[in-house]
Amino acid sequence: MGMDQRISFITLVVADVAAARRFYVDGLGWREELYVEGDVLMLRVADRVVLSLWSREHAEVEIGPVTTGGTPPVTLAHNVPAPADVDAVLEEARAAGAKVPAAARQRDWGGYTGYFVDPDGFRWEVAYNPSPLGESVLP
Repeated sequence: MGMDQRISFITLVVADVAAARRFYVDGLGWREELYVEGDVLMLRVADRVVLSLWSREHAEVEIGPVTTGGTPPVTLAHNVPAPADVDAVLEEARAAGAKVPAAARQRDWGGYTGYFVDPDGFRWEVAYNPSPLGESVLP
């Protein structure tokens, strides 16, 4: 027996939970699962996966000092069924206040992707991935 191969929560430490809520809930239209003002915002992103946006102040009490500045060494991905959907999601994110550092483009591996940057600098890849693995993550 070993540890199950799964992720239950993805937690991102954010500077301002209210600003994160304005972006994800008000801007992108995502539904919150739990919101505690000044502390945490939780969004169900899959049947058994929650994205948790935790205030830096509260996070550091539990996990210790958090390094900030520069590009965080992680990306999150949102896969879509067609290249046009990549452009549409990037535009929706831009309208919600995200930065879109460059237009989406065709990738050497056969997909079409672009990135937006949320208010705390986290990079979200928006991807059309025509491979069986890419198709397997679509709803």
